[in-house]
Amino acid sequence: MKSRMAIAILSVMACSATTLVAQGPGADTYKAKCAMCHAADGSGNTPAGKATKTPSFSSPEMLKMSTAQLVAATKEGKGKMPAYSDKLTGAQITAVVAYIQTLQKK
Repeated sequence: MKSRMAIAILSVMACSATTLVAQGPGADTYKAKCAMCHAADGSGNTPAGKATKTPSFSSPEMLKMSTAQLVAATKEGKGKMPAYSDKLTGAQITAVVAYIQTLQKK
């Protein structure tokens, strides 16, 4: 019985942590800087995303990217995406990447 209670508590804690990331500064920065091309859901299904052939975050090529690769692409730019190293702090980029990874799990 105690193990079931512990599992239930851990499940609630894990869901709460995911909710905090989804509602935190990474989500705010994503909405302000990224969603116009990448779409609110990360699909790339926006006029700007279609024009620049922005891939969905759930595409095989994007799912293969490590956290470090996503951070580097955000800092340095990739393809038609501009570099954000001079527009966002390291902490903001890390938070945005964490938020992007929540979109990949949906």
